[in-house]
Amino acid sequence: MQTPIYTLEEARTRETFLALMWSISHPGRAYALPVDARDAFPTIGETLLDLETSYYTPDFELSSGFARLGARSLPPERAQYHFYPELTHRHLTTIGQANAGTMPNPDRSATLVIGCELGSGQTFRLSGPGIAYYTSVKIDLSPDGFWDVRSEVVRFPLGWDVFFISGSERSKAQVIGLPRSARLEKV
Repeated sequence: MQTPIYTLEEARTRETFLALMWSISHPGRAYALPVDARDAFPTIGETLLDLETSYYTPDFELSSGFARLGARSLPPERAQYHFYPELTHRHLTTIGQANAGTMPNPDRSATLVIGCELGSGQTFRLSGPGIAYYTSVKIDLSPDGFWDVRSEVVRFPLGWDVFFISGSERSKAQVIGLPRSARLEKV
């Protein structure tokens, strides 16, 4: 019996999965992704999407790449994963349509992946599971109306888990996770 070969692609998706897992387990902590910002969204898609998952993205190029993975493109209210490399005002309505789960099935909520700048912008204090006391994080997210949409929707156990992706083409992208169980206040 031959031992399977551990490929570079498998290593990249494993490192991406671990960064996503740890970031959602420890909200507010930044974790490095194994790629630069330009490749972060396609790599996260490769990691999370398969034949049994669905996605929504307004980015045509990203959607074309995801379709090659076998994942299904669905309307915002039905998609399991939403990808927004750049957030605009018109995307806020779409995000507001993302599935927040139901009381019998809160696990059917959407997961959002959103591009932003970490380390600058609005300061937030996070508390809740996975956070000892509280932690502060700076997220520059334009438009800032996202926070209003989130506060209207998130009522634990209902809401979305969010991954904020930041970085440049010259450095590794970073991710911060914000689970629906995290309490958030502007500082």
